[in-house]
Amino acid sequence: MEKENQTSVSEFLLLGFSSWPGHQGLLFALFLCLYLTGLFGNLLILLAIGSNNHLHTPMYFFLANLSLVDLCLPSATVPKMLLNIQTKSQSISYPGCLAQMYFCMMFANMDNFLLTVMAYDRFVAICHPLHYTTIMTPCLCTSLVSFSWVIATFNPLLHTLMMARLHFCSENIIHHFFCDINSLLPLSCSDTSLNQLMVLSVVGLIFVVPSVCILASYGRIVSAVMKITSMEGKLKAFSTCGSHLALVILFYGAIAGIYMSPSSNHSTEKDSAASVIFMVVAPVLNPFIYSLRNNELKGTLKKTFSQSKICSK
Repeated sequence: MEKENQTSVSEFLLLGFSSWPGHQGLLFALFLCLYLTGLFGNLLILLAIGSNNHLHTPMYFFLANLSLVDLCLPSATVPKMLLNIQTKSQSISYPGCLAQMYFCMMFANMDNFLLTVMAYDRFVAICHPLHYTTIMTPCLCTSLVSFSWVIATFNPLLHTLMMARLHFCSENIIHHFFCDINSLLPLSCSDTSLNQLMVLSVVGLIFVVPSVCILASYGRIVSAVMKITSMEGKLKAFSTCGSHLALVILFYGAIAGIYMSPSSNHSTEKDSAASVIFMVVAPVLNPFIYSLRNNELKGTLKKTFSQSKICSK
């Protein structure tokens, strides 16, 4: 039978973590807890930055955008996964699958760009403190974030349009908890060589280049910190930069494990675990590592909560 005459699929089945049938309740509770924690933490960051004019600086401008993205990234996958666990249904419609793929790619790309911009911001602040205000102007900060949003929006749109032209015949089982492009391409009965080439090219441009820039920025930061004479100052700087760099390594390591490792090393369990790290765990950790350890933010949050208590009385 010709492939063109085969029935096209109207929905896909997200197997996700169905290989753990006895732990669905535990998985539901775990992901719900992670999702709500990330939601609450990132909303607090947005509230604190928006309510305090003293926090309207480049660093907090980038943090606000990161918190917004970290609200959206897990929201593209976790609610659907929780609904599927709760209803014991694994289906997602074809348009819904393409939409989920688009938003996952868009917010992951934006997360990637913001981590790069924030690394550059810290590099300028530590290595060129006297020129910080002249370099990190409001115009430059707005341009960096706007340019990032443009690329993050149109790049996954290209992948989605290319995916929409493919034919899907009888196979509709996705061995993942969301519609990942690498899980969808093998299911197509069309020629996917161009799509695969685009995925490899984008990984090289959008993830490898920024990761190199981040490592270079933190390399210069470490070099500058080593010149600090005070041991207390060194420890404080290394504590902050080290936690930032650990999160960056976690984020990029998970992405590299999925999209840049040989296909022979892939398995459903490994890919799902790596995806959970950069799509769920990293957005939960971001507010704690980048923001809630900051004394200015904590002071603003305490002030906001104290004022809300007074108003409620």
